[in-house]
Amino acid sequence: MVADQASVGPTAPPRPSRNPISRALLEKVVGRVVGAGGIVFGVQTIPSMVDQIGSMQEAWAWFIGISIFGGFVAVAVASIVVRGAETAAAFVAISYLIALITWPLAVNDPSAVQTSVPWLWYLCTVATAAAAYAFTAWIAVGYLFVAPLVYGLIRLTPSGGAVSLAHAALDSIYAVLLGGAVLILVVILRQAAANVDAAQALAVARYSNAIREHATELERVQVDAIVHDSVLTTFIQAARAYSPDERVLATNMARNAVAHLASAAAATPFDESTTTLESLRERLAVVSSEMGVSVDLKAGDLAGCKIPSAAAEALYSAAVQALVNSSQHAGHGVEVRRWVGIDAGPDGGALIEVGDTGHGFDPAVVPGERLGVRVSIVERLRNAGGRACIDSRPGDGTVVRLLWPSGDITPPMPGRLS
Repeated sequence: MVADQASVGPTAPPRPSRNPISRALLEKVVGRVVGAGGIVFGVQTIPSMVDQIGSMQEAWAWFIGISIFGGFVAVAVASIVVRGAETAAAFVAISYLIALITWPLAVNDPSAVQTSVPWLWYLCTVATAAAAYAFTAWIAVGYLFVAPLVYGLIRLTPSGGAVSLAHAALDSIYAVLLGGAVLILVVILRQAAANVDAAQALAVARYSNAIREHATELERVQVDAIVHDSVLTTFIQAARAYSPDERVLATNMARNAVAHLASAAAATPFDESTTTLESLRERLAVVSSEMGVSVDLKAGDLAGCKIPSAAAEALYSAAVQALVNSSQHAGHGVEVRRWVGIDAGPDGGALIEVGDTGHGFDPAVVPGERLGVRVSIVERLRNAGGRACIDSRPGDGTVVRLLWPSGDITPPMPGRLS
């Protein structure tokens, strides 16, 4: 006895899961954080700006104020609509740097600043964050050092407060540290998001390749089975058809071959339709009557039993091949009995038994190039998610059991004719 195990057949592709981290999602979040942070820090800066604006040139104050604060609002809005956020952030960073450079030219009364700090100081970290978001890593690093350095030089001038060199250096270092922390965080998150995107793209590519390879293998098995079942077997039977019964069998096999090829050509992938076991029994009854040999048909209680059409087609084709093998090789004496049985499976599927009391054979010595058992029966059921068991010994007949879905089919089918 040889029982050929079958693995579970192809399953539907899983739904794509939502990616928790991606470059697009990260850019959206960082843009919103920069915009919200700019608005919050800008609101905190307004009291200092109002105190110092009287000592500045009015045109400069309006132009810089509208540019920087309007830029923060633009970043927030652009990040929400997911369009133009990086451009708005770049505008903020450039506007802030221009404001720093032109600060000494804009202050009319330095004494109003020397009692506090320039109001631009409160926006340094936000501007650095905007640069980290808008520019590449190297340009953002350059901005991280240039903006605090310019601010430190301004602090040394009367219009910036005329502080000591140590004080100006501490302010610059503090700004570099805060901006550097933001820049490092953005760079790390972007790199992590890029790695996730790359890993996901690689996984999708590998999954696609696996699906294509699996589909190619299924097609190869199907073509092998069709060629063997519908072409080679028909030709062999026709070449050996000397008696009237053998000619009838060859004719019926040719007719079935044409129908099989037409059915295979019309089949569509991922067919989700179902077939009743009653319909399958009727098809087996028709093919049994056309075999040219006597075949008994037994059926259990099949009322209401349904299985996927692809599984039903695999069971039917494998059963037909088993019947053809029996009609060709089991013998033709009156002592040879043949039967086909169909019943509901133990797991709600279907169980088919094709047997005879003929010559029998040793499955272990069947040549590998013979496709009748290996491809047309065993592999066909395995690819459909079922299992085939061939029980045969020389001189002791043959029983082929077909089960879908895969399970234990070693015991004989109840009601077996023997």
